Amino acid sequence: MIWPFKRKQTEETRASGTGYTTQVLAARADYITGQSGLAELTGTVQSCVTLWEGGISLADVEGTELLTPSVLSLAARSLALRGEALFVIREDRLIPCSDWDLSTKFSMPTAYRVGIADTGGGKSETVLAGEVLHLRVGSDASMPYVGQAPLRRSQLTAGLLQAVETTLSEVYELAPIGSQVLPFPESPETNLEMLAKGFRRNRGKVLVRESVNVSAAGGPAPILDWKPHDLTPDLQRVMTRDTLADARNSILFAYGILPGFVNLNGNGPMIREGQRHLSQWVLQPIAKMIAQEASEKLGDQIEIDVMRPLQAYDAGGRARAAVGVVQALSAAKEAGVDPALALKIVDWET
Repeated sequence: MIWPFKRKQTEETRASGTGYTTQVLAARADYITGQSGLAELTGTVQSCVTLWEGGISLADVEGTELLTPSVLSLAARSLALRGEALFVIREDRLIPCSDWDLSTKFSMPTAYRVGIADTGGGKSETVLAGEVLHLRVGSDASMPYVGQAPLRRSQLTAGLLQAVETTLSEVYELAPIGSQVLPFPESPETNLEMLAKGFRRNRGKVLVRESVNVSAAGGPAPILDWKPHDLTPDLQRVMTRDTLADARNSILFAYGILPGFVNLNGNGPMIREGQRHLSQWVLQPIAKMIAQEASEKLGDQIEIDVMRPLQAYDAGGRARAAVGVVQALSAAKEAGVDPALALKIVDWET
C-alpha cells in the first residue's frame, strides 16, 4: 500500500547550549551533585577553594599581561570545584567560558564550542584549540582532555562529610535538645496526643506526660515519680565528632592542605609547614601547568611563580644556607677548586 498522505517536512529545533533551559538544568545538576557526595557547600571545601584562589592569584607572572589576578582567581576556583577551566583568547583579555564541548584527534583537542555568559543571555561560539586556554587537573588516561576536581576523586569521603553535616543539621533543627519530661497524672488520650505533638522543637521547655505509676483507682502519683528526664540525644555514642573530623581532614588532604593547618592548637611552625606543603606540592605544579599552556597558546615564554609571593620557605634556613654557600665558594676558590664543579658535586645549580 502507498501511504495516501504526503509526509510533512519539518525542521528540528534544538535548544542552545547557553539558553535558559540549559542554565536551569545546570543549576539543578549543581544542587543534586552537591547533595550526593561532592559537598561543595561545606565550609571545609570552601576554605580549601579560598586558599587555592588566594595562592594562585598572588603568583608572579612574567611574559604576558593577560593572566591578571582576577583571571588566575577564576581559574583556581574552577580547577578546585570542576577540575578544569577554559578561557577564550582575545587580543586584550581572556574571556572565561561557563560551559563547553570539544572534538579531539588522537586525544588532543582540535575545536571547541564554548558558551560565554552574559547578562542578556549567553551566546555560543565555535573556536579552534589554539584560540583557547584549556586548564585541567587530575586527568585520567582514558580521557586526558577532561579534568577531575579533588572532590570527584574522593567521592566517598566527600559523601561522608556531607552526610555527617546533614545529620547534625537535622539533629539541631528537629531534636528536642535541652527538653525535659515530667510525669503527668492520667488524662484523656486527646490531651496526651496534643502533649506528644508538642515534644517536637520545644527546646528548653519543660514537657509533661502521663505518669506510669498512678494506680487504677485514680490515686495521686507517688512523689518519687515526679523527676525530670532529659530528651537530648546522646551524639557521643554515634561518634559524629570523630567521623566529622576524619572526613574533614581527608578532604583537606585531598586539596593538598595539611590537617594540622586548621588545628585549633596549631603553632606558627606548623602553619608555615602547611603553607609550604600547599605551595610546593599543589599550587606551584598547577601554576607551571598554566604557564605551559599559556606559553603554547600565546606564543611567548611565560613563567608563573607562587613560592616567592607566598614566601613559602624557611627564611632563616634560607639565609643560613646562603651564608654557607658563600663560605663554601670562598673556600673552594682559595683551594683552587672550580666553584661551578663544587656546586655540581653537591647538586646545586649556579
